[in-house]
Amino acid sequence: MKQTVISKVVGNDLCIGCGLCAALCPQNALAMQWNRYGEYNPVEISPCTTECGSCLKVCPFTDSGENEDTIGKRLYGEIPGIHHLPETGYYLASYIGYSEKHRLTSASGGVATWLLEALLVEGIVDHAICVAPTGDPDKLFSFQVFDTPKEVRTGAGSAYYPVEMSDVIRHVLDHPGRYVITGLPCFIKAIRLAQHRNKKLQERLVVTIGLVCGQMKSTHFSDYIAALAGVQGKVMSVRYRGKSPDQPVNNYHYLFKTCEGDEKKIFWRDGISEAWTNRWFTPNACNYCDDVFAECADVVCMDAWLPEYSRDSGGMSLVLVRSPGVQKVIEGGAAITLNSIPPEKIIQSQAGVMEVKRPQLMYRLYNAHQNGLKVPRKRVKPTRKVNYFLRQEVLLKEQMRLASKENWITLVLVRKSFRQMMQPYLRRLQRRNWVSRVITLPIQVIKKAMQGYRHE
Repeated sequence: MKQTVISKVVGNDLCIGCGLCAALCPQNALAMQWNRYGEYNPVEISPCTTECGSCLKVCPFTDSGENEDTIGKRLYGEIPGIHHLPETGYYLASYIGYSEKHRLTSASGGVATWLLEALLVEGIVDHAICVAPTGDPDKLFSFQVFDTPKEVRTGAGSAYYPVEMSDVIRHVLDHPGRYVITGLPCFIKAIRLAQHRNKKLQERLVVTIGLVCGQMKSTHFSDYIAALAGVQGKVMSVRYRGKSPDQPVNNYHYLFKTCEGDEKKIFWRDGISEAWTNRWFTPNACNYCDDVFAECADVVCMDAWLPEYSRDSGGMSLVLVRSPGVQKVIEGGAAITLNSIPPEKIIQSQAGVMEVKRPQLMYRLYNAHQNGLKVPRKRVKPTRKVNYFLRQEVLLKEQMRLASKENWITLVLVRKSFRQMMQPYLRRLQRRNWVSRVITLPIQVIKKAMQGYRHE
């Protein structure tokens, strides 16, 4: 059987839908389409006759012989003054701050949008590629090419919605110029794998901006949250990270607008968090990602999920820089407030994502191997030697992830609500959490008492 991205990646449910394989197939044999679960996958639109392997060589979820360590070392390892941590990868400097002009319309402090505009204004790039709303109810967001700061601002904010890069990568190949592109860690990794084999992409994609990511979501996630918010018509647009002055930044809201002009709002604590933290509608590929800080990107931006900033409704951005050129733009930037922050605080801000992509991943890999599943090699080793309650949490959330995908599809055939169908899993998780607290609380109390005793 021929080895292609269809057989080896899609066939093993490891496709993240980035679209690089379709963009770079020399036969134009691939196109990106929705699968039944509301995720992007490549499909063959004409027979593959050469089996050249190009599609596999640019896939971020195959064993290409490269990982974020090897790519990062090639890109940044020789830069004077560069540092390296196993959690963050390479870095030159780390900052916290915001852009007052972009803060309100952005997910966090607006630094990513500010940086895109600054790169255009200073003539470092000619075009900016980022995700923006489409106005199409059948495809709410897409990667788009922009030439002006005003256009870039239409892409401000997060998009928890599947997007793919095949069209914009073809555009870069067909249209000379200097481009900056934003993307999630796995998307940036795919770009770097492609640049290593394609000189045009290497010369034209001159800046990459990464975004910290815990997991992606299918279209069905947005469909479910819209239904939870009480949306009746077809959704025309959604803003995923709306800010309210009377709410802390971590209780943001989603705002849905329908084709009929109706609007519905729902807050994180009113049901979004349940679907998000329990990994409902999450692609399987996300189970096998170990890159928290977009280690292949020139700069990575993220939310400042730190206790000292959690009450600020405006939001703050954390920034980790690897490129001297980008560092120069940031440090010389106008209309932006940035201060240095220790990289340890950057790591602390993403403690939840670190847990998912380190100890939990180790057990997911072990469990996959035990079940005979084909999964990519990662930088962490498969092991069962993790906390018992953590193992139970991983297994329960995986069951919920799978059930959410199937239950949403079968929902039209049964007279139950989606949440009713998920209740058995939620009850089991609640019991697990209760038992864990009962057992671990006395241990935590004793440890705290002993620390106090030692200090005395």
